[in-house]
Amino acid sequence: MTNSLCSSRSGKVALAFLLTLSLTSCEDDDKNRFQGYAEGEYVYVATSVAGRLDKLMVSRGQTVGANAPLFELEHENETAEVQQAKAQVEDLETGKRKPELDVLRDQLTQAVTAANLSTTQLARDEQQYKANAISKAQLDTSRSTYSSAKAHVDELRNQLKTGELPARDKQIRAAEAALAQAEWRLSQKSANAAQSALVFDTLFVEGEWVPAGTPVVSLLPPGNIKVRFFVSEETVGRLKAAQAITIHCDGCAKEVPAQINYISPESEFTPPIIYSNETRSKLVFMIEARPKVGDAELLHPGQPVEVRVNE
Repeated sequence: MTNSLCSSRSGKVALAFLLTLSLTSCEDDDKNRFQGYAEGEYVYVATSVAGRLDKLMVSRGQTVGANAPLFELEHENETAEVQQAKAQVEDLETGKRKPELDVLRDQLTQAVTAANLSTTQLARDEQQYKANAISKAQLDTSRSTYSSAKAHVDELRNQLKTGELPARDKQIRAAEAALAQAEWRLSQKSANAAQSALVFDTLFVEGEWVPAGTPVVSLLPPGNIKVRFFVSEETVGRLKAAQAITIHCDGCAKEVPAQINYISPESEFTPPIIYSNETRSKLVFMIEARPKVGDAELLHPGQPVEVRVNE
């Protein structure tokens, strides 16, 4: 009977020990579990110029790739400015057009003929003047006509030589700068996605006037999804940047691993979302963690989650 009693007492002690371990384990596990929520950092896409929204290429809920076109504003004037600037650069680089050069060549031929006639007339008048057949005034007129004709020939030859050459480097660079400015203004009339993202919302419809700097589309890249949770003053000292956590959410196909990337240096008295009475009126610190891009797609902004800190 004594052996039976001892055996009974040993069993109770063992059971009590196991219960104690179980309760301690549960308490430790509870200390590492926290309530939180998913949050998104949205990318608001706008242009630096105003205009009418001509084309909206995306819709809410759509997933777009990097460089995918999002929207276009009206751009008729900007397109015309680019075409004009390109034509100006081409003109300066190639010199005058062939019809313009042909006109100069014809004018030069006529000027050379007139100069030859004035040369002949001047020689005749000089002989006439020596024979006292004409006056000094008439000789001076012939000399003036000859000088003018010769100067005109020289001028046209210089114009033809210049017209056959491209413009000076400074003129070309100035025209190229004007073209670059026109192309930039045209580029500001449309926007593309900088990276793959979910189209979270569209803020205008086609035909509406969009003020400069006003977002037309808001995007949510997977890398911009994070989790926020709140811990007590006693717990925050145990946490550190890059510490691993595990996120559980209802409806998720699996638990989501993540890393702590931010620990608030300031305390808050109440988290922005209250999940239980126990979290009210407590001094808490906000913690942010980011999952990997591939796992972040499982979470949705505003979704309640449970966070377990991995020791």
